[in-house]
Amino acid sequence: MGEIEQKPTPASRLGGPENSGISTLERGQKPPPTPSGKLMTVKIQMLDDTQETFEVPQRAPGKVLLDAVCSHLNLVEGDYFGLEFPDHKKIMVWLDLLKPIAKQIRRPKHVVVKFVVKFFPPDHTQLQEELTRYLFALQVKQDLAQGRLTCNDTSAALLISHIVQSEIGDFDEALDREHLAKNKYIPQQDALEDKIVEFHHSHIGQTPAESDFQLLEVARRLEMYGIRLHPAKDREGTKINLAVANTGILVFQGFTKINAFNWAKVRKLSFKRKRFLIKLRPDVNSSYQDTLEFLMAGRDFCKSFWKICVEHHAFFRLFEEPKPKPKPVLFSRGSSFRFSGRTQKQVLDYVKEGGHKKVQFERKHSKIHSTRSLASQPTASNSEVPKQSPQSASLTFGVGSESPSVQSCQQAKEAKVSTLESGPHQSPALSKSPPGSRAADGPAMVPPEEEEEEEGGKDGTQPSKRQPPQPSTELSINSQGGVAPTNVTLSPNLSPDTKQASPLISPLLNDQACPRTDDEEEGRRKRFPTDKAYFIAKEVSTTERTYLKDLEVIASWFQSTVSKDDSMPEALKSLIFPNFEPLHKFHTNFLKEIEQRLALWEGRSNAHIRGDYQRIGDVMLKNIQGMKHLAAHLWKHSEALEALENSIKGSRRLEHFCRDFELQKVCYLPLNTFLLRPLHRLMHYKQVLERLCKHHPPSHADFRDCRAALAEITEMVAQLHGTMIKMENFQKLHELKKDLIGIDNLVIPGREFIRLGSLSKLSGKGLQQRMFFLFNDVLLYTSRGLTASNQFKVHGQLPLYGMTIEESEEEWGVPHCLTLRGQRQSIIVAASSRSEMEKWMEDIQMAIDLAEKSNGPTPELLASSPPDNKSPDEATAADQESEDDLSASRTSLERQAPHRGNTMVHVCWHRNTSVSMVDFSIAVENQLSGNLLRKFKNSNGWQKLWVVFTNFCLFFYKSHQDNHPLASLPLLGYSLTIPSESENIHKDYVFKLHFKSHVYYFRAESEYTFERWMEVIRSATSSASRAHILSHKESHLY
Repeated sequence: MGEIEQKPTPASRLGGPENSGISTLERGQKPPPTPSGKLMTVKIQMLDDTQETFEVPQRAPGKVLLDAVCSHLNLVEGDYFGLEFPDHKKIMVWLDLLKPIAKQIRRPKHVVVKFVVKFFPPDHTQLQEELTRYLFALQVKQDLAQGRLTCNDTSAALLISHIVQSEIGDFDEALDREHLAKNKYIPQQDALEDKIVEFHHSHIGQTPAESDFQLLEVARRLEMYGIRLHPAKDREGTKINLAVANTGILVFQGFTKINAFNWAKVRKLSFKRKRFLIKLRPDVNSSYQDTLEFLMAGRDFCKSFWKICVEHHAFFRLFEEPKPKPKPVLFSRGSSFRFSGRTQKQVLDYVKEGGHKKVQFERKHSKIHSTRSLASQPTASNSEVPKQSPQSASLTFGVGSESPSVQSCQQAKEAKVSTLESGPHQSPALSKSPPGSRAADGPAMVPPEEEEEEEGGKDGTQPSKRQPPQPSTELSINSQGGVAPTNVTLSPNLSPDTKQASPLISPLLNDQACPRTDDEEEGRRKRFPTDKAYFIAKEVSTTERTYLKDLEVIASWFQSTVSKDDSMPEALKSLIFPNFEPLHKFHTNFLKEIEQRLALWEGRSNAHIRGDYQRIGDVMLKNIQGMKHLAAHLWKHSEALEALENSIKGSRRLEHFCRDFELQKVCYLPLNTFLLRPLHRLMHYKQVLERLCKHHPPSHADFRDCRAALAEITEMVAQLHGTMIKMENFQKLHELKKDLIGIDNLVIPGREFIRLGSLSKLSGKGLQQRMFFLFNDVLLYTSRGLTASNQFKVHGQLPLYGMTIEESEEEWGVPHCLTLRGQRQSIIVAASSRSEMEKWMEDIQMAIDLAEKSNGPTPELLASSPPDNKSPDEATAADQESEDDLSASRTSLERQAPHRGNTMVHVCWHRNTSVSMVDFSIAVENQLSGNLLRKFKNSNGWQKLWVVFTNFCLFFYKSHQDNHPLASLPLLGYSLTIPSESENIHKDYVFKLHFKSHVYYFRAESEYTFERWMEVIRSATSSASRAHILSHKESHLY
């Protein structure tokens, strides 16, 4: 591996043994033979700013030098790191692990090679070793000092406070200020000194390892974490910066992210001279594939960034190192560059297998010693739950087409749950792809070929439609993960399909993708009626369109998929589909009648006729009376839901079948939700008719029909209300069951769901985020596991029988703190705000009262319940157990069940909030559809979108005819306001949604629609108290 000078090595400085350490090779794999010959001396600058000298053979590949550094650091997870050096043009480049060192570092005596973090995983809990996290913490410290990791003052002070805790230990104000005076962690540090000291005071008792963990927990939430900017220009000549991360390619303006291209949607990466090209997968509503072009400073800059993209994709998305291409017989075309080393999945699997020894090490800047654990199970701090899903090795399979089909795929989700949270998009406009194509997800890139770029050179690969036929460097993406020739373009109908599209690269979310509609909308508004009754009738039409699409999910898409498979019993088919087909046919005709009436009302036909057609009550009355003949089918939906869930419970094959269907884009909500849509729709008709009756005076021509229709629909709702409440709870329990692991018989008769949400649990390690699930008999607490399924592992249960609850903020010194005292165990939890604490206290107290009235204690829910008589210390230890065991029995990611990563449970986890069953019930009532104009914070024009609000989320479509949404925006945690004068939004009926730095403006067409959107969105962004909600329910008795 190379000879090392006999001087203090990194291992000796850290207190490690002087052996060769632990190899980064796979078991059974032999290191490559070290070339003999003349030695060269290379200076390596470590992350703690010390320099070490290594001597390696000149003909040795770069991997020999990197392995030598990792070996003498005793670093097991060395694959996350790389060696960086300035080339002959002073461009910082990564050392190619396959090329000889001497060919890359021409003057080694004058070059200092830096050992730095190269791959930043989406979650620091994926780093199994304490030493690895320590080195990552040093990288964060370095980036902070160099101004590369930008953040606000509060975040900067918090980061520095964790660094200070790890270096000097517990708080001592005089020592703190002396230490800060000698050490500058960030420019303009003096202004933050008081904040740093204040934060440091709260870290008392925190070990250096815990400080590293908390430092990375804060850092990974920052937008610039692990980001290296590469200057470029877009097609309009606007100066931007490109960067690559575990999720894909990012676009920045300054330090603000304005666009993102997920790996799942990128088909090819290439460069031609100094132009960097991103070829996207075809979009369902586009006429041709789109290639985005960015101009960089020169060919070397472009090639360097292209290589980094290749390596990031391979490391985070592939299961194993790509195999080298066979050498051509006559002449070569393109580059032989490929990723070399283990992928992240291989690293995780290798460390999980264990077999390592515990090694003592000493931190250079810390006065406190730590023990480094190399055991197969991670430490308690490492087992802390990640805040974003690991998407490093996600691969999808399947065929996308216009007809519904089953796909077996895994979601590759962005780091943020909100698929709209990328801010304004200033990148070049995205073009259209063939109409028959479906957007794809989860491809695997294959090694690229680099064409020579001299004029008159060899023939290039198939050019983009927008580009001249030049030779290009292309990165082909094959959905099967295999090698595809770079001169072959994959057919759109072979693109794998999945449920969740990345909105960051869709024309929907790009300012230049949609036409400006200001003048058109203004003229249109002047032509249309202004009567409130018209807009109420129009709401019936827009929501009916969405309802019809929801019926099609079952009656058309699901039925078509089921017909191609025999996993569903015939009895179940005959229970579901014959009861949906009549409804679909009836509501298709109902929608036509409503639209015909609106056309007359608007004057688009028979414009001279006034009065007789400016009403909707007669249409509603006629069709609601017709619905009564379909009541037998409506009664069957609850039976169908129960039968489906029972069949899934008894058939693993049917379970996989339904799960795969849920991953299709058309199934934008949980499958069982669509089975209850007909019952929910009745409530919507009732609400609309109530508004019409309230609006019309008794003398109005439409009042009589509206009141009669209201009486008819109220009778139907009253008959089905009990069934609806029962089925909503049943559906919610089964939905939660999919998000939980390590639990038995969650769905039992009599159990009612009350609230779920994120709370911090106080333990020996400090406050740790946990997900709590409150039922009428038990309280579960969970943490998120390190699995591809993103499920939550149950750590413990607290039976509510005999429990007491009390505020304990003063006792523990933790804001919004509660103590829950059960008969066997007590825990201390803290909410994110005072209002969240009050909601939990109210619901838990209500649940305790319900449990006291029941027959006694709850049976055990956990699959492997801990003993009842364990001590508090043992209970804490059990709570801090590792989530690694969730996937220990699986050997590869493709064997793990794909799972929806955007459920309400995950949104609450990411937004650190909670939601109750009462909130879900209100959300069922508050569903809305229609056209809105949308504008980003920094954009000039408005874009017309079809928007559907349901399930606490906005779903965005190009038009109401689309079969599936292009993007979604979960609203929990967002604030709803009206723009201020300073925001220069000089339009009527505009509301604003903002969460942290993400700001969106939406514009409605009338005062009524504006008020309706404000009403339904407010129900999702700020849940009311239980007492208020219950009084609201009382006023709407069915």
